[in-house]
Amino acid sequence: MPPRLSGLIAAVFTPMHEDGALNLNAIASMVDFLISDGVAGFYVCGSTGEGPLLTAQERKAVAETFVKTTRGRIPVIVHVGHDSVRQAAELAAHAQQIGADAVAAIPPTYFGVASEQVLVACLAEIAAAAPEMPFYYYHVPRLTGVDFDLITFLELAEKRLPTLAGVKYTAPSVHEFQSLLRFRGGAYTILYGTDEMLSSALSVGAYGAIGTTYNFAAPLYQRIMAAHERGDAHAVEAEQYRSVEMIRLLYRYRGLPAFKAVMRLLGHDCGPTRLPLQALTPGEIENMKRELTEIGFFTWGHGGKE
Repeated sequence: MPPRLSGLIAAVFTPMHEDGALNLNAIASMVDFLISDGVAGFYVCGSTGEGPLLTAQERKAVAETFVKTTRGRIPVIVHVGHDSVRQAAELAAHAQQIGADAVAAIPPTYFGVASEQVLVACLAEIAAAAPEMPFYYYHVPRLTGVDFDLITFLELAEKRLPTLAGVKYTAPSVHEFQSLLRFRGGAYTILYGTDEMLSSALSVGAYGAIGTTYNFAAPLYQRIMAAHERGDAHAVEAEQYRSVEMIRLLYRYRGLPAFKAVMRLLGHDCGPTRLPLQALTPGEIENMKRELTEIGFFTWGHGGKE
């Protein structure tokens, strides 16, 4: 396995034109912007990237463009989860072919997953299509409804998933996250995925995280990590509360559509979201901008050092 992933990994947006078509030309400038902001990797075609709303060919085009424009400067993880395990396997094989650094997947969700054994069987078939690449299980029970005991999952997976590198853990159960970090003496890379709880994850040993708001507020989270490293609990709490306040505000504007709109406000237009997600209206964007200004986001959220 390659060196353990760490730091802030941005779950990147998929840029689109106003008609919903892919805007692949916008990816290069976004990649350069995020690398200059100090992110440590890209997570492509996940929830933030609207992967489930894209066709397989679109997902391949997005992944290929991110790999090409990143040029090996930081790792690129391609999410390949799909309700068709065979389609997910095809996407995994493509990610290996284009030179991505790792693949990740949720399991099929439409019919549900009956047990940890079935979960492992699904993921093993996907991972087998990219045998030379590290594989990550994307655990996001709020969206998938799949919420088994992950220690049991790892015990089963270590026998059937030889390329399993770790878990993208997007859930608020910090005690389970801590158990995963310590499993087999830290044998797996466990990356935290709930941005507004990063400080909680750091307190139990987190070393890396994958998140949406790292696209437009990476400096804020870098300050949280730096304050944690130097033992400044007051600064950790104060900076994390800014994250909580920011995310609560953005979810009042429907979450992902608002996150994409923030990128536009910062000069990196990622376009609208696809149905069933509803893009913000111009009026909503103006109101959101006003509220973000009121909480100081444009000072401390991106580049500020208040």
